[in-house]
Amino acid sequence: MSDTLELLQTIHDLAGRRGVFRPDAYFFVLEALEQAVTAMPERGHVTGEDLLDAVRDLGGERFGVMAPEVFRAWGVRTTLDFGRVVFHLVDAGLMSRRERDSLSDFIDKFDFESAFPLRTLRAED
Repeated sequence: MSDTLELLQTIHDLAGRRGVFRPDAYFFVLEALEQAVTAMPERGHVTGEDLLDAVRDLGGERFGVMAPEVFRAWGVRTTLDFGRVVFHLVDAGLMSRRERDSLSDFIDKFDFESAFPLRTLRAED
């Protein structure tokens, strides 16, 4: 089986087994992780805060003002839920963690509604 198919199956199995978040949430976190790693001056460990910055950036780029609604459709209602997704991925062996990494690193880091505000269009837009 190809690596891509294996990853797809693993994520779908994980989402089904956990029954909390849709597979899209897991894929999105993995993509945000890749974005966070790529943005680093040299490859290293991504903290919870770094990952959430990438989640916010990617969510804004991809979904704009609709990001909170999209996240809710995936079962993700707070930044802590993104932390739960991360630790599910760690438990599944798809991400790694350091001893000091904690779910508490993801508590109340930003509010979805204020992180993705409705932008008013300027006259030249």
